[in-house]
Amino acid sequence: MQTIGPSATERREYQRRRKHLLKRIGKRGAAIVTAACEQQRNHDNPWPFRQSSDFYYLTGLAEPDALLVLCSKREAGEVIAFVSPRDPERERWEGPQLGVEQAPAVLGVDQAFPIDEIDERLPELLRGYTKCYLPFAEHDLVMQALGWFDALRRGARAGVQPPETLKDVTVPLHELRLIKSAHEIDRLRRAAAVSAEAHLAAARGVHGGLFEYEIAAILQKVFASAHGEPSFAPIVAGGSNACVLHYRANAAELKDGDLVLIDAGAEVDYYAGDITRTWPVSGHFSEPQRELYQLVLDAQIAAIETIAPGVSFDAPHQAAVRVIAEGLISLGLIDGPVEEAIEEGRYRTFFMHRTGHWLGSDVHDVGRYRVDGEWRQLEPGMVMTVEPGIYVDPQSNAPEAYRGIGIRIEDDVLVTEEGHEVLTREVPKRIDEIEALFAGRRDPVSLPLE
Repeated sequence: MQTIGPSATERREYQRRRKHLLKRIGKRGAAIVTAACEQQRNHDNPWPFRQSSDFYYLTGLAEPDALLVLCSKREAGEVIAFVSPRDPERERWEGPQLGVEQAPAVLGVDQAFPIDEIDERLPELLRGYTKCYLPFAEHDLVMQALGWFDALRRGARAGVQPPETLKDVTVPLHELRLIKSAHEIDRLRRAAAVSAEAHLAAARGVHGGLFEYEIAAILQKVFASAHGEPSFAPIVAGGSNACVLHYRANAAELKDGDLVLIDAGAEVDYYAGDITRTWPVSGHFSEPQRELYQLVLDAQIAAIETIAPGVSFDAPHQAAVRVIAEGLISLGLIDGPVEEAIEEGRYRTFFMHRTGHWLGSDVHDVGRYRVDGEWRQLEPGMVMTVEPGIYVDPQSNAPEAYRGIGIRIEDDVLVTEEGHEVLTREVPKRIDEIEALFAGRRDPVSLPLE
């Protein structure tokens, strides 16, 4: 039987998160967070449901059509859930639902009501609050809330006033999500481990003559075997396809002598992994490939070494930029001197993206990168990717030996009290390690089509 809602241990985690959010919105503040809706893939066939990360972060409930309301210092209870009532006919087709009656005990909330009663109950719940926090990106909900405020305004003669200030709930909520708890770090380690296992399996499967989608299938099998799914559509880019940063086709044949860039991660229990490795299809790097690969690796190592509490988020990027700019000058791909090349951005012809992003429930996780206009300082509990790359377009003016080579190396890194921890360190990335891994790979297995 399908399990509905969080375990007792997880429930305490969600209750702790809600208390932190209540503290941030203040004693005269109320907050509303909505669940995701089901989305149709085609005709009457829905996409697999994936809960809103914000809603799941506060509830652990993976059902659509729900709403969470936080009312600070409310005597009848601060935490109210609106959920779908149980429907035996729907349960027969789709499986068990939480239902209104079970919701308080299962979710650890104070009260629960049917979702179709929100227009009736929300004006009363918001009575007396001066601030209302809403997800501004949810335009339909914001418009609905204006209707609730109008209902309150009609009672002005009786001393009833609607909230005077609207604020975006994602501002305080995403700052909470940015710093991971011990519970979340455990989940991220699990996602990293499954992602690493998938990349190792994919490396063992790489051979000339296979197609990119066959390697993607290896990744997805490992994800599914761990009860996970892709945290984003896997990128398997052979040869010059790797110069397309978000290559999605996964349709070309892998060729001996080329590299294949694989950017993929598992999402397990609503937490994401994100790893990129670039492998030689034949098992050995050519000299031009080796030169560019080592340059990207040196840049990534330099970037990771900067990560520690109190360091600017921008520091890893600047470290990677300097290494790559120096290397591109040395190889004759750009002109020096290095300070001028960095200041004028000459390196951007071949390294055009930043070096990392936050990682968590979303693969590009939430949280501001700048505070008051300045790059924010890293803190223990933050998790980020480190992923420099070099991409030499086949049509560029670079020396011909380098054209069509695309390389990216990416790891997931936790900021710790002492410095940092690379969560994805199990996947080889040194040239000697990679060539040793490929030397021991098994022969490709031909799978029947039927």
